[in-house]
Amino acid sequence: MRKLALCDDILMQVEKPARYIGGEVNSVMKDKDRVAVRFAMCFPDVYEIGMSHLGIQILYSMFNSWEDVWCERVYSPWTDLDQIMRRDHIPLFGLESQEPIREMDFLGITLQYEMCYTNILQVLELAQIPLLAKDRDASMPIVIGGGPCAYNPEPIADFFDLFYIGEGETQYRPLLDWYLENKRNGGSRQDFLKGASQIPGIYVPQFYEEIYQEDGTIKERRKLYDKAPDTILKEIVTDVSHTHYPDRPVVPFIKVTQDRVVLEIQRGCIRGCRFCQAGQLYRPVRERDASMLKTYAAQMLANTGHEEISLSSLSSSDYSRLNELLDFLIEDCDKKHINISLPSLRIDAFSLDVMGKVQDIKKSSLTFAPEAGSQRLRDVINKGLTEEVILKGATLAFEGGWTRVKLYFMLGLPTETEEDIRGIGDLSNKIAAAFYETVPKEKRVNGRVQIVTSTSFFIPKPFTPFQWATMCTKDEFLEKAHQTKQGIMEQLNQKSIKYNWHEADVSVLEGVFARGDRRVGQAILTAYQRGCMFDSWSESFHNDIWLDSFADCGLDIGFYTTRKREDDEIFPWDFIDCGVTRDFLLREWKKAQQSVVSPNCRSKCQGCGARRFGSGVCYEEGNQET
Repeated sequence: MRKLALCDDILMQVEKPARYIGGEVNSVMKDKDRVAVRFAMCFPDVYEIGMSHLGIQILYSMFNSWEDVWCERVYSPWTDLDQIMRRDHIPLFGLESQEPIREMDFLGITLQYEMCYTNILQVLELAQIPLLAKDRDASMPIVIGGGPCAYNPEPIADFFDLFYIGEGETQYRPLLDWYLENKRNGGSRQDFLKGASQIPGIYVPQFYEEIYQEDGTIKERRKLYDKAPDTILKEIVTDVSHTHYPDRPVVPFIKVTQDRVVLEIQRGCIRGCRFCQAGQLYRPVRERDASMLKTYAAQMLANTGHEEISLSSLSSSDYSRLNELLDFLIEDCDKKHINISLPSLRIDAFSLDVMGKVQDIKKSSLTFAPEAGSQRLRDVINKGLTEEVILKGATLAFEGGWTRVKLYFMLGLPTETEEDIRGIGDLSNKIAAAFYETVPKEKRVNGRVQIVTSTSFFIPKPFTPFQWATMCTKDEFLEKAHQTKQGIMEQLNQKSIKYNWHEADVSVLEGVFARGDRRVGQAILTAYQRGCMFDSWSESFHNDIWLDSFADCGLDIGFYTTRKREDDEIFPWDFIDCGVTRDFLLREWKKAQQSVVSPNCRSKCQGCGARRFGSGVCYEEGNQET
């Protein structure tokens, strides 16, 4: 019987003890003496958020399907336990074995959100692993990063031994096999890293350095190991219907952010929104076979006892066999009183019909994401959504019984004008008016419609057409939010509209991390040493410490955010090949400035470069490369 790492006295002192005890349904226990590799998989945030992440569930299940590997989970301890662990020198531990992370072979950290970067350092320090990769010896785990933020790993490069670029199903087995071979041969940690750099998709940052020009931009990237590759091509699963998927996901003891079965129906998106990083990174679109999804849906529901299933995708409406899958789920789930959740649907007649099927009894709020307040700006960002379509969708929704609508917009988009900002209030008002024009008074259950209009601040991301764009300052963002609020207050239906906006200072910092170079790592380390942690939580964010840390490191935040970038500037992430070419992104950047719309992938191929992977939407009938 395993012994818990935390005694009862400590568990009684923390907010949610169930975060730290493991032993959940479907968690995997193995005999540590009968496995060759021990791998700790970390989400650098609290348990409730990490347990909701599908990627870790997939890798956890895949690793543990191998007899010689034991994969455990670890999350960031919340601040209450963090203090106790530091005070009592308790090393961070895996949930399954309750044994120290530092005794394992690998620590894999998923990089989903830039504002979790200081939590990476928290995890390393609590695990008693040196924060800098150069300070680790042979007794320490190999620290590996992966996920969307790994597509610009440079701001955190000094903290990692290596990065896995792309989808995890393809190269982890070869990586672990090389680790075992090197160990059998008596090879050193450095020998392992040199060999790992030859595996597709693996980036070892210590084998490269950046040389800067006088203006602070990158002059060149220099290799420090001759055999290190010049370019790292992302790894991609070409056949997503015949790859590993968890049929027995771990069931948490406590309520988590997404407390449901998650069924990934496809990867990628055909739409090509110019601000969206995920839409570029996961190209081309690859659909899972409906029969495979039906099988896994039934197995996962049976093996977890969950009462809800969510269909996961960047754009669920574009899954070609959605009707067939839904008909199966509705019939199967209705018998078992299982709810079906459909995020990422476009608002059109088809989608509303679909939502009507799965929300017959309780119609929750609908979400529209116009992103911009005017048609001109929606064309700039290639949203592919007209005001006519939005209003028609809203009208159909109101006729179908929905009375609450969430609207998502961005402020600070390239070429934005005051007229575009005022358009947010205008569009919100028109949607509210559509309700009153559509629904007779006697059928208005709550008296009025509820429109919740939210704005986030635009953050340019790598591998998007907007990677060249300038970003607003904090004061400019706040002024735009004020203009939006004023515009809403002037509307006829203002009482039906509630307005929310994101924190501006957090957005600015996210923008620095998104396009930062290696020099930013020193500011991250400094801010962490001064107490910054859980920066994605508003109550834990300390902007003044961050500003002081950047200043003390001699770094100008504006260099990474508001500065104009030339078309040929070398970016910190240029050595990574995500499949979408720089030429394509630059073409889209030019088209954005001319408000020219590009068709989606199924309408007309734009020659983005993803066809080289030999799969997915690029090879559907009638889809020829231009």
